[in-house]
Amino acid sequence: MTVLLAPAGDQFGAPTPEELFNLPPIIPGVYWFTKPVLLAMLSAVLVIGVTWAAFAKPKLVPRGVQNAVELGYMFVRDQVARPFLGKDADRWMGLLVSVFFLVLVWNLMGVVPVLQFPVASHIAFPAVLALVIYGLKVYLGIKHQGGVGYFKNMMFPPGLPKPIYFLLAPIEFLSNMIIAPFTHAVRLFANMFAGHMLLAFFSMVGFWFLFEKLTPLGAPVGVVGVVMTILLTGLEIFIQYLQAFLFAMLAAMYIGGSLHPEH
Repeated sequence: MTVLLAPAGDQFGAPTPEELFNLPPIIPGVYWFTKPVLLAMLSAVLVIGVTWAAFAKPKLVPRGVQNAVELGYMFVRDQVARPFLGKDADRWMGLLVSVFFLVLVWNLMGVVPVLQFPVASHIAFPAVLALVIYGLKVYLGIKHQGGVGYFKNMMFPPGLPKPIYFLLAPIEFLSNMIIAPFTHAVRLFANMFAGHMLLAFFSMVGFWFLFEKLTPLGAPVGVVGVVMTILLTGLEIFIQYLQAFLFAMLAAMYIGGSLHPEH
């Protein structure tokens, strides 16, 4: 039996992670300067520029950029900082607002035409940010509770039978010192990675079957690809906002736990 295969160029191929995320350097020979690095730098400049424009000369009645940024500030203050930091919320607003807006812009880069790459889909970026928060958490915990007190409060919550501590103490240590910062970074990375893969797949389906290889049988598949791309873009924008909120919220929770231990 003979099987006839179409030439490789005539077959639809789904995008691979290697193609989507392993990007060449922008400047030949400068291997670290890739598109994600450029977008990360642009994101930082954008956040600094917008907040500077909003508050360089603040008005009593906010308008325009100031009004938009103040709404974001109040959202972070009321939904992120105050629930976990209480009376210390105002002291940490600069950090939390910066983290929220930076991660948000990182994520939104994935749906901006031409740019179309979420910075946080490269694990290095959320990992570095999570490690900074983690280092701050440990530093504040030791500073406010003492070295012994910090690890005692973490590993030996009071009121439990002493034999339980043989099992609970290593679990708490592992959870707080390793799993917490790991999941803080990976949660953001995984959502942005998966979302970018799905958007790339369905947009390529639409382009291939409607423009590259238009046929009567393939056209409906292409239409499905376009519709799914539109729907997933809306869902992805929602997830991008949600992940920025969750990342900032966990940062506030970790800082609050170090400042005000439960035990």
